[in-house]
This record gives sequence, C-alpha cells and structure tokens, in this order.
Amino acid sequence: MVETTKKKKRNPILWFLFAVVIPLIIIITLVVIIMGVAGFNVIDWTKQQASSMPIISNLVASDEAKPVQDDSRAQAIVNEKDEEITSLNETIRELEATINDQNQDIVRLENSLEDAQIDEELLEEDSSDESFSTIIDSFEEMKGSKAAPIIENLETDTAVSILQELSNEHRATILGAMNPEQAAELTQLLLSNEN
Repeated sequence: MVETTKKKKRNPILWFLFAVVIPLIIIITLVVIIMGVAGFNVIDWTKQQASSMPIISNLVASDEAKPVQDDSRAQAIVNEKDEEITSLNETIRELEATINDQNQDIVRLENSLEDAQIDEELLEEDSSDESFSTIIDSFEEMKGSKAAPIIENLETDTAVSILQELSNEHRATILGAMNPEQAAELTQLLLSNEN
C-alpha cells in the first residue's frame, strides 16, 4: 500500500512536467526562432522589458555600466598604442637617416677606390714603360752576337716588340747573328706590324 501511494504522488508531478512544462518550453523556443527569422530582435526586446522590472533591472543595469568602464580602458590602451606608434615612427626616421648617411659613405669610398685603382694602373703603365725602356737600352749596349741568343729564346711577341724599338743598325746586327729561320720569321712579323 505504501508503494501505491508513492506512485500516485509521483504520477501527478511527472504528468505536470510532461503535460505542461516541456510543451511550454518547446512553444517558447519555437516562438523565439520564428520571431528571429522574421527580423524581430527578441534578445534586445527582452533586455528592454527586463530593465523596467524592479528586481531584474538591477541585473540588466549592471551589464550597461560595464561598457562605460570598458570604453575608458579601451581609450587608455589606444592612447598607449598611439604613443608606441609615434616612438616607433621616430626610430624608423632615425634609422633611415643612418642608412642614407652610410649609403653616402659607400658612394664616397667607391669613388675613392676607383680613383686609387686608376692611379695604380697609371703607375703600373709608367713603371712598365720605364722597365721596357731600360731593357731596350740594355740591348742597344750589347753586341749583336750576345743579344741574338737572348732574342731567340724570348716569346715571339716580346722579341718583335724589342726589335721594333732598336735602331735599324743594331737590329740588323742582331738578326744577322740569329738562326736564319727564326730571323726570317721575326723579320716577317716586323714587316706585318709596321703595316
């Protein structure tokens, strides 16, 4: 008997839950969805209605106070970031000025290097001309019989260059003392160079 009374007590609670509460929740959910699809903002309307109710308005009002605090905090963060951007822009300008100065130094150094290379080339040309003149003078002072073996052992281009610079008389003496085949070859090259 005790069991049957417990069952009877539970049955009305379950009946109320399944017959009233669950269908009511389903109907409210469907109404909210249909109104949302129709373009009616149910959440804002509910907040507006709740703010006019005495006890619930305290909960809704506290949500509206938060954006004011958030705005001042956001403004402080924005100001801080603006100062940081200004500082970084100034650093960028300083670095760009440094880069420009260094680029100008590079151009100056490249120009100096080019000038030094040109001066070095001129010095090399002068020294090679002087050494070539010294060699020609040495051959002029040698006897033809001693100069001939030296010329025979030189490269053909060098031998022709030296023979071109010697006087006709000394050139003839050297060619006469050389091997006839090599003297003929050098003479041929001397004639082709003069043309």
